[in-house]
Amino acid sequence: MKQLKIFQFVSFLALFALVFQVQAQHIDLSVDYGYQFGTKLKYGGNYLKAGDGGYLTASLGIETAPDLMAEVTYMRMDTELFIRDFVISPNEQRLADLTMDWIQLGATNYFSTAGEMTPFFGGTAGVVILSPNNENADITTRRLNSTTEFAFSFKGGVIFNVSDVVGIKIQGDLLFPVSWGGVYVGGGPGGIGGGVAVSSTTIMGGLKGGLVFTLD
Repeated sequence: MKQLKIFQFVSFLALFALVFQVQAQHIDLSVDYGYQFGTKLKYGGNYLKAGDGGYLTASLGIETAPDLMAEVTYMRMDTELFIRDFVISPNEQRLADLTMDWIQLGATNYFSTAGEMTPFFGGTAGVVILSPNNENADITTRRLNSTTEFAFSFKGGVIFNVSDVVGIKIQGDLLFPVSWGGVYVGGGPGGIGGGVAVSSTTIMGGLKGGLVFTLD
């Protein structure tokens, strides 16, 4: 299912470029790598936590108006999911590995300056696919299901223009998965098990850098 969604995203990316290429002044391609600081979702005195770690981003931006880019973005995060629950696991333990695939559509406004730096600010909306795997058998013998949730984000940063074609980008992200955290934990040693269902917006922060290629 996750592979199908990524294939659909790639197909949409090609259609997105085709629709806008006639009126576009230029196209930006960017690849970034950075560090995300994880997030914690509390329920009572307990919590689920996505750990921090690296993340990779690829974006295609097409100019639709002066200094305004319509963009489609894919982000991949590989981290771990932790749990602390007074019944299931009184001390924090790793529950599973966790992959997050973000597929987002948005816009970025660039602020023209006389120097070699171009500040920018933007926002996106789309989905995040949450895929647990390699579950901790000490807590659960069940396979945790993947879920697809609505998500949105804001970003800001600056591009250092090395040439008319290549730039170096520094960017900060605020990421908002709107609803996540529903898992069933059960079947572990001692027969302890139960449902953990959490539904709330949470915030993830990240910092990254990369290269931007501008094509006329």
